[in-house]
Amino acid sequence: MARIRAAISSRLTPDPGPGKVESDSMTRSDPKPTGRRFLGIASILALLLLPIFLAACSGKSEEVDPSNPERTSMRVALDWYANPDHAGFLVTRDRGFFESAGLDVALETPTDPALPIKQVAAGEVDLAISYAPEVLLARERGSDVVAVAAIVDRPLTSMIWLKKSGVKSVRDLKGKTVSTAGIPYQQAYLDTILERAGLGPDSVKRVGVGQGLSASILGGRAAATLGPFWNIEGVDLRISGKKPVVNPVDRLGIPTYDELVLVANGDALAADPQPICLFLAALARGTAEAVGRPNLAVGSVIDANPALAKEKKTTRAQVEATLPLLEGSQEGESFGYMSLVEWQQFINWSFENGVLEESQRAVDAVSDDYLPGRCPTAN
Repeated sequence: MARIRAAISSRLTPDPGPGKVESDSMTRSDPKPTGRRFLGIASILALLLLPIFLAACSGKSEEVDPSNPERTSMRVALDWYANPDHAGFLVTRDRGFFESAGLDVALETPTDPALPIKQVAAGEVDLAISYAPEVLLARERGSDVVAVAAIVDRPLTSMIWLKKSGVKSVRDLKGKTVSTAGIPYQQAYLDTILERAGLGPDSVKRVGVGQGLSASILGGRAAATLGPFWNIEGVDLRISGKKPVVNPVDRLGIPTYDELVLVANGDALAADPQPICLFLAALARGTAEAVGRPNLAVGSVIDANPALAKEKKTTRAQVEATLPLLEGSQEGESFGYMSLVEWQQFINWSFENGVLEESQRAVDAVSDDYLPGRCPTAN
């Protein structure tokens, strides 16, 4: 996925519908779908109950026996260079929670964000961070991959324009240029967004700019850009005083979906689910630690990617805006939960809009069975 991972937004301005916007500034009133809430209590419980979770997964304590220090090695591919989206993974590693669970985890940075899910399918890595559309497309190509946990369970992908552009709503983009990263399925996003605003697919000029999404609107090449993460590029623009208007795609007509997911190989899961269960239990513990200790999370992110130290204020804003997203927002559910209903709705939209050639069953693409406290017995 071509994205610039640079900064974060703590305020949003959703598009309230065709014809108007509520504010020119970014207002983060609540970037969650209606009826959801952050599960701070669940995060705290994750810290307290991890030994129970691990016992349910493996029948043993979370702590490694000092007399038998052998650990299970795991390779886990991130989706991009270390950034605030990875805070839970980084804190888990830095605090030694993977080791406590009997795991020797290597977090790997890909040379291409499209590579990790292919590595999982080929059995080259045990887990990878990917994206809901990529999971569905990989399965359509015949790859046996399964999403086993949501890392961020709502869309981060957004349409952004600048206040100075004079654009007040999507409808105002008629006859103007919209930039994208060139990702095919995001063309379907744009079609739906335009249709919701009463515009046809040819009512805007489209230009692919790769990683130059923000630059395209700053330099006047495009009136709006589709593809930046609201918690990354959106705030970078805000902090630099560019007064962006940020619209997450689920507020523009795209069904909600899990932006970042952890993906495993289906055959490997069937053969031995225990390492995945142990990993997810440790990650739940580390994520709760990150959420409860933002300074620690900032330090872990910068340690993993020292380039971010050059803009420490921005990095801190990134982390503070991202951490609540990592808790999960499904009411009554714990870390990593994925809604089969929401996945099926997104699958249906993807099929109806040409992203998928054939429909799929969410139950085949997604499994919550490996989350803390739910681990099955190995075959």
